[in-house]
Amino acid sequence: MKTRLLLVGCGKMGGAMLEGWLARGLNSDNVYVIEQADTAENLETRLGVHGLTDLSEMPENFVPQVVLFAVKPQVLPDILELYKPLVRAETVFLSVAAGRTTSFFAKTLGDTARIVRAMPNTPASVSRGMTVMFPTDYVSTAQRDMCETLLQAVGEVSWLDDESLMDAVTAVSGSGPAYVFHMVEALAQAGVNAGLPEEQAMLLARQTIVGAGFLLDQSPETAETLRKNVTSPGGTTAAALNVLMDPQNGLTELMTKAVEAARKRSVELAG
Repeated sequence: MKTRLLLVGCGKMGGAMLEGWLARGLNSDNVYVIEQADTAENLETRLGVHGLTDLSEMPENFVPQVVLFAVKPQVLPDILELYKPLVRAETVFLSVAAGRTTSFFAKTLGDTARIVRAMPNTPASVSRGMTVMFPTDYVSTAQRDMCETLLQAVGEVSWLDDESLMDAVTAVSGSGPAYVFHMVEALAQAGVNAGLPEEQAMLLARQTIVGAGFLLDQSPETAETLRKNVTSPGGTTAAALNVLMDPQNGLTELMTKAVEAARKRSVELAG
C-alpha cells in the first residue's frame, strides 16, 4: 500500500490498526503519527513511521490522502480546527471516534470535506474486528476503497447508506464483544453452580466460546445450522435450548432489550 496517511492518536485502537497496515505492506515512510513525545519517539524506533507531537511538525510537502482520527471523542472539539487547512479534494477524513457524527466534523471542516465515520470494535486489536462505515456525499469511490482497504487490515468491513443506523451498529457490534465476555462469565458461574471448581468452569466456558466462534468463522454454515447440528432431539443441548429459546424470557428477548438499551444510549451520547 502506498497510501499517504496521517494518524492522529495511536492508543490501543490506533496502534492495532497501524501494525495491521504495516503488516499488509503499507510503506512506513508514508505514515505520520501525532502522539505524545515519548510515544512518537517509540513509534519511530519500533515501526519506522514518522512520529510527531504537533501538526505543525508535518513537512509542508506531505499531503495526506487519509487523515485518521483515533483519539478519544472528547478530545476532538479541542483539536479539530487545527486540521481545517488539510481539507482538499484528495484528502479524506476517517474517524473511529465513537459517537461523533459526520455533521460534527462538517461543522468545523466544512460541508465539502470528504468525511467517513467508522465504528470498529475491540477485536480489531487482534485483527478480528468488525468495522462499519458511513461516507458523506463528497467521498469518492476511490476514497471509499482506500478507507475499506485500511480497515480490512483489522477485520471485516461493512458500509451504511443511512448514518442514523450507526446507533444500532454501536449497540450490536460496537458493544457486542462485552456481551460475549459476559456470556463467558455467566456460563462459568453456571458451571460452578453445577459443581465444577471455579478455575475449571472458567476454562471450559472460555474455550467453548473461543472454539464456537472459530468454528462459526471457518464454517460455511449459518449459525442456525451449526446450532441444529449440535442439538440432538430430546438430548441435553435441546433441554438447555428450551430455556434459552423461550419466546417470553429467552436469550433473544433479553438480547433485544439489551441492544435497544445500548442503541438509545448511543443516541443520547451523540446529542
